[in-house]
Amino acid sequence: MPAISPITPVLLAGGAGTRLWPVSRDALPKQFLPLVGERSTYQETLLRVSDPMFAAPIVITGPNFHFFAKRQAEEIGIDVTVVIEPLRRDSGPAIAAATAIARQRHPQALVLALAADHIILDTDKFRATCLAGRPAAENGQIVTFGIKPSEPKTSYGYILPGADLGNGVSVVSRFVEKPDAATAARYVRDGYLWNSGNFLYRADVLMSELARLEPGMAEAVEAAAAGATNDLGFLRLDPDAFARAPQKSIDYAVMEKTDRAAVIAGDFRWSDIGSWDALFDIMPRDEGGNVVHGPVIAVDTADCVIHSDGRLTTLIGVSDLVVVSTSDAVMVVPRDRSQQVRELVTRLKAEDKPEATEHKRVHRPWGYYESIDMGDRFQVKRIVVSPGGMLSLQRHRHRSEHWVVVRGNAEVTIGDELRAVHENESIYIPIGTVHRLANRGKIPLELIEVQTGSYLGEDDIERIEDIYKRV
Repeated sequence: MPAISPITPVLLAGGAGTRLWPVSRDALPKQFLPLVGERSTYQETLLRVSDPMFAAPIVITGPNFHFFAKRQAEEIGIDVTVVIEPLRRDSGPAIAAATAIARQRHPQALVLALAADHIILDTDKFRATCLAGRPAAENGQIVTFGIKPSEPKTSYGYILPGADLGNGVSVVSRFVEKPDAATAARYVRDGYLWNSGNFLYRADVLMSELARLEPGMAEAVEAAAAGATNDLGFLRLDPDAFARAPQKSIDYAVMEKTDRAAVIAGDFRWSDIGSWDALFDIMPRDEGGNVVHGPVIAVDTADCVIHSDGRLTTLIGVSDLVVVSTSDAVMVVPRDRSQQVRELVTRLKAEDKPEATEHKRVHRPWGYYESIDMGDRFQVKRIVVSPGGMLSLQRHRHRSEHWVVVRGNAEVTIGDELRAVHENESIYIPIGTVHRLANRGKIPLELIEVQTGSYLGEDDIERIEDIYKRV
């Protein structure tokens, strides 16, 4: 069949990443955070497929992250279609729904499904692997990317390559789950590959295999994609149809059952950063063998992962630890027990600790806010509104607010009056007054908000009008 060009990247950007707590939390997971370098792994993934061999990406994410996904893509100058999955259904329905949308654009679109939270350090080798796997995908194989193991790892699934299909592609002989240490060592000796969970395939082939192997899932996602609606420039899947899809990974739904599975070995450096220890395997280290991010001073310290989000973090005379410091939480764990962070987060949630899921910095479609100080009847926040951003027209029943602009120019609606509030000026919002804040300028608007009243919760917001259609 004739070549299909270009390849449509599909980015899965809806996971929670709890094993990278306290940096990654439900409210803002790891794919949108700068865990390595200045850009998020989501942005790095977009840049990896920013090449003429790829079409504009389709990004599928949850209802809390779509504005964030679009904004981060805009920051690096990449045009994306952001698809909103109404609820989490694992990778099977997510990949299938995005693939159905890609097929609407071209009946035999070639799709590259990628996790937005993986690290790949060799972009040229990655793109070369995509090109090498393309002929097999065009011929109807579902090509998964296997990674040549650098060592036996118990945190990855493995693939055994079978018959040679040419051009470095083999039939998949066997998929296996995460092994114990002895089994992992045997797998490496026997030529198994790590299963990266990234795939290259024709859209019509994947959807036909899904219909054969998981007809209920296929019906649900086809209906969800067919019923998708435009929502403020986003594509929102039909929620009732998508809810019918069983919660199942693409591996269980298709790859472990299909006779079309193939694998190509990639020799690029890769990690799914499923735990803090994974950064130790892939990132550069200092003279003590430490992986360091942020303001850190380590004395007589060896083989640690040390991550600080702005707070000076110091270590003396320790080794083989993971130390993570954020503005509201500190975690210290032996490096070989970093997989247990998920258990810690489960306990924090059971004890209703807000730090389990929420960051101090809370992102909104218009920008973000963060709490600076709080007392019995007051709270101080820093609010940053992106250029063009606008808060809802709202009022509060239990608090008044005092805004001091420290950067930019604010457009403030207060009652029936529209005011301009400039840098180093302030304005007072009495209890019960209808008001709105907007940034009509070209730079971020930053202000300090002082709330006073008998109740300061976020649910004391009565939205009267909202351009982002929140309730």
